[in-house]
Amino acid sequence: MELNYFSAGGYLLAIYLFSKETSIIFVSKFFTLKFQHVFTPLDLGFMTLPNRFVMGSMHTNLEEIEGGFDRAAVFYKERAEGGVGLIITGGISPNEEGCVAPHAAKLTTEEEVQKHGVITRAVHDAGGKICMQILHTGRYGFHKNIVAPSPIQAPVNFFTPKEMTHEDILRTINDFAHCALMAQKAGYDGIEIMGSEGYLINQFLVTRTNIRSDEWGGTYEKRMAFPLAIVKKIKEKVGEQFLIIFRISMLDLVENGSSWSEIVQLAKTLETKGVHILNTGIGWHEARIPTIASSVPRMAYAWVTKKMKEHVSVPLIAVNRINMPDIAEKIVAEGYADMVSMARPFLADASLVHKAMIGRDDLINTCIACNQACLDHTFSLKISSCLVNPRACHETEIKIMPVDQPKRLAVIGGGPAGLAFSATAAKRGHSVYLYEASSSLGGQFNLAKVVPGKEEYGETIRYFTNELKEEKVTVYLNHPVNETNFSPLDFDAVIVAAGVKPRIPEIKGIDHNMVIRYDQLLSGEKKAGKKVVILGAGGIGFDVAEYLLKESHVDDEAEISKFLDEWGIDASYKERGGMMLLQPVTPQREIYLLKRSPGKHGNTLGKTTGWIKKIYLNQQNVKMLGHLQYEEITDKGIWISQGEIKTFIEADTIVLCTGQESFVEKFDTLRQQSKDWYVIGGAFEASELDAKKAIHQAVTLAAEI
Repeated sequence: MELNYFSAGGYLLAIYLFSKETSIIFVSKFFTLKFQHVFTPLDLGFMTLPNRFVMGSMHTNLEEIEGGFDRAAVFYKERAEGGVGLIITGGISPNEEGCVAPHAAKLTTEEEVQKHGVITRAVHDAGGKICMQILHTGRYGFHKNIVAPSPIQAPVNFFTPKEMTHEDILRTINDFAHCALMAQKAGYDGIEIMGSEGYLINQFLVTRTNIRSDEWGGTYEKRMAFPLAIVKKIKEKVGEQFLIIFRISMLDLVENGSSWSEIVQLAKTLETKGVHILNTGIGWHEARIPTIASSVPRMAYAWVTKKMKEHVSVPLIAVNRINMPDIAEKIVAEGYADMVSMARPFLADASLVHKAMIGRDDLINTCIACNQACLDHTFSLKISSCLVNPRACHETEIKIMPVDQPKRLAVIGGGPAGLAFSATAAKRGHSVYLYEASSSLGGQFNLAKVVPGKEEYGETIRYFTNELKEEKVTVYLNHPVNETNFSPLDFDAVIVAAGVKPRIPEIKGIDHNMVIRYDQLLSGEKKAGKKVVILGAGGIGFDVAEYLLKESHVDDEAEISKFLDEWGIDASYKERGGMMLLQPVTPQREIYLLKRSPGKHGNTLGKTTGWIKKIYLNQQNVKMLGHLQYEEITDKGIWISQGEIKTFIEADTIVLCTGQESFVEKFDTLRQQSKDWYVIGGAFEASELDAKKAIHQAVTLAAEI
């Protein structure tokens, strides 16, 4: 699909060209823009961006695999076709030392220029603009040849960096400039200099990582000489008609980080040196404060970009937890920033901007900030993707094409797997009939969305529910499928996505009325007392603990203020790094989180979000015990044993988070009658709830059936 549009006084003329074989249908329509400020073009003098949406930099790990540049070209092209104003690639190193890992992506040779040209041509053919991020990891690189201003090991790395000599620094400055020139030759519209998140440039700026006493350390003027020299050298190489964005760390969130006056000084100096746009960086990777997880309220960090607006005149980009156009509109309209960066939201929905432009934000597949298929993959050196959109970064492998012979398909179960399959199969042209036993769609996501910090999961239900309407899927609610009300012979295939039921462990006293299941608690069917013992410390156990300790999100501004206080973030910026002392908390409940398995609690949680949950529960004095046996539940609590030692834990409520079991066996009789039978999601494997796997199974099957 190609989309051309012309902005005119709050109205938009949209001409859609839908092509199927040799026929082309032209459709034109006037409509009022629902979001006006974010669709105002941004004139940079030598370049005009059509809107204020930026697809922020993300490591996808595509450039590191065989054939990856071709795959990346398709990935970026879809986002350009979706209407985003500017794309910024994942970080590309200017030399070997700066690579994220051995053999990671860099741009230093003419041969590499040709590879990158595949990406830029694809984006330009789609009418888009793209910048390449130049990233030198410094002490964050996962290889033994890392360098840094001082030989101080990062707490998140195994390797200690080599201290850069004066000659190393000059060479690295030249490497940045050469990399920018190569990017220009490759056809990029500009570059972003990565100066935040605790990477090399950031490491030069603060005494936390720069204890040099030469011309590159000591006073702040000397510490900021490195980024300024990089900008100067790049400008000499690429000229004035090449977009230069500098991602500046506006909030380090680490001890001995930059002060606000230093950040302002750097920003103003960068403006005088010819930087065209300043992007916002929030938090170092080693910071122990959440910045992009779902527990972070929407636009929680936009205040710091707004704080900078009064000091510089170049356009500013706001970042972090901006995942829907109404939030983007608020940020631009109310002067928080001139542009908004959304990274993961463009994994979730390549057409986000196009849908916002035509006022169909109800059809946006919203990023839920779970990090499970994006950042968790990235830091495990896997190809990135998206839990709610498994096609992301796999566009050449999962192709959603119209079917030649439509089928009648029955889907049993309206949880994430059933919803994803139904919407995708119907989009291809199949006739889909969805049967859900309960009164609402969403399955386990209906439980997840009530957990504080996971409210975004409700957006996924909204998206798929609306998609089903758009694709005319026939939905039957309150319809538990059985032999009397359902015949597999009426369909070409049956897809079982019936989900799971909680597993009830064999413990003496398990039938006591103080014992409740996690689904009974989260659905509101039953309440918990003040003293709670949670049996099971997987993801659901942690969610239940948070549910019992936290209130759900309320008013946006109040929630942001509460979040900042809760994590010790100083919005007044009186202290370096924007941090303040955490205040002691009084937990709402006394909670024990128990598990039978050995090892630390939280080992099965996501790599990039699990630590947040563990820190929060520790702050709330949750007592975590493991490698034990559940002996007996009594009127006043539970007996447990650890080896030969038996202990009694007093409780008002015991919550079971002890795993799940599949419903699939109840359909055995129907299976014998079916022409074609498939099982996906929790019904296929119930050992651990895994929405990422469930939706991937669903979309993959729907693309092939």
